[in-house]
Amino acid sequence: MSASVNHLEERTQDSGELLEDIMPSAITLAMMLRHKKMAAWLRSELDGYQDHDAAPPYRKDLPGHIVAKSPQYGWIPAPVSDQQTKEFAHLDLIDGTKSLEKICVNSKKGDGNRLLLDADDMAILQKQINLSAELAINLSRDVYSGILRTVRGAVYLWTQALIEKGLEGDHNHYSREERALVAELDTPEHFWRTAMDDLDTLPIPDVRSAGFFERMFGRAS
Repeated sequence: MSASVNHLEERTQDSGELLEDIMPSAITLAMMLRHKKMAAWLRSELDGYQDHDAAPPYRKDLPGHIVAKSPQYGWIPAPVSDQQTKEFAHLDLIDGTKSLEKICVNSKKGDGNRLLLDADDMAILQKQINLSAELAINLSRDVYSGILRTVRGAVYLWTQALIEKGLEGDHNHYSREERALVAELDTPEHFWRTAMDDLDTLPIPDVRSAGFFERMFGRAS
């Protein structure tokens, strides 16, 4: 088991690298450095949050648009007011980055993903707008990309901080002295909050869209 901080930093900036492939390397590095908080956060991001309340704010209260399923035209914008949009057209995404990235990769820029409204909310809103059709929230691709880029940005900032402390090159293990040197950097919340604030200025690429053949036949291993 080996890890290179420099290589990981480079991979976070490479649009050809999926976060799905970067995360296991980041977890390995965190474990080698005994960064328990960072490893736990990375695992929660990769696998999804079991505790809904533990999900970070960049995954909560995400805005979308209410759509209704028409038997003639398929999914169309629902006849809702601004107040109803404000009340019902938002949700939390606690699924793992792997599944979120798959949705993002398989959609084009400008597209979105539909998620059915909670049964109770759907019943309330159907009654309010006098409509029996199924209702869903349409989340734009940018919402998914924002989560993924925030996580990626946090990993990038963490690797930069490690490099600034002198942890460069490929390692099979880290000495007690090296681990002590970077112990104070086991602060995932600091890095993801900084990534949230500075996302537009970080050298983090947008999530790429899959080409036609990749969408049809999947990614080559």
